Amino acid sequence: MDLVLDAADRHLLTPYVYPTGWPEGEPCRQLLSLFVITNLGALTLYLLFGTLSYYFIFDHELQKHPQFLENQVRREITYALRSLPWISVPTVALFFAEVRGYSKLYDNIEDSPCGWSGVFLSMLSFLLFTDMGIYWIHRALHHKLLYKRFHKPHHLWKIPTPFASHAFHPVDGFMQSLPYHIYPFLFPLHKVTYLGLYIFVNVWTISIHDGDYRVPRLLRHVINGSAHHTDHHLYFDYNYGQYFTLWDKIGGSYKSPTAFEGKGPHDYLRKLREK
Repeated sequence: MDLVLDAADRHLLTPYVYPTGWPEGEPCRQLLSLFVITNLGALTLYLLFGTLSYYFIFDHELQKHPQFLENQVRREITYALRSLPWISVPTVALFFAEVRGYSKLYDNIEDSPCGWSGVFLSMLSFLLFTDMGIYWIHRALHHKLLYKRFHKPHHLWKIPTPFASHAFHPVDGFMQSLPYHIYPFLFPLHKVTYLGLYIFVNVWTISIHDGDYRVPRLLRHVINGSAHHTDHHLYFDYNYGQYFTLWDKIGGSYKSPTAFEGKGPHDYLRKLREK
């Protein structure tokens, strides 16, 4: 995140926003800047990619499903916009620790333990690590002691749209993002790679709520896509994973998506029309 902060300081904050007597490396200034940058970045990613997905990928026929709520899209967006600033508070604390040099993020490819191959391996290990972490955190949030208080709001959306992707209770949203932030404190990761993965993570979160159930046949039982995650919203105890189905299969929570078996939301709507 220090790359973004440095760019913001150089091109905007130092020349136009902050007084000349407030140095760039001062902790309070960095915290304030990170809070603004994090919120603007999160809002931009959510609204930009959510809108593109909603208008160009999401099948609007799903809005005719009986479990699609009245004014659901507006409610999803409103809930997300209220939650994101609160989610950003602990997130900024972790970004601040990164900026202050406590993580294992590095600037140059030469600093990678294995050069370019280390960069590509770190991308794979990031996905595997975060997928594992999110699986167990997500599953824990379904425990009766946590579900009603923190995770139930996200399950209001039985037939989610892309805008449901970030419509979490703030504690829920931060907890499920925690593996992303923990990774660079445990393992070396290139800074630009980290920013790219941060964007990818947000886009992927939107994609598994987009109602597009198409997955290449060979990958249907490997990739956790929208069909898998929609069944999680519908049937509650299945498909907790983020990218892959591996941990659901290990944990006994994997469910073959109903959309692949002719029993999904689209099939339900077709049967309603036939009646």
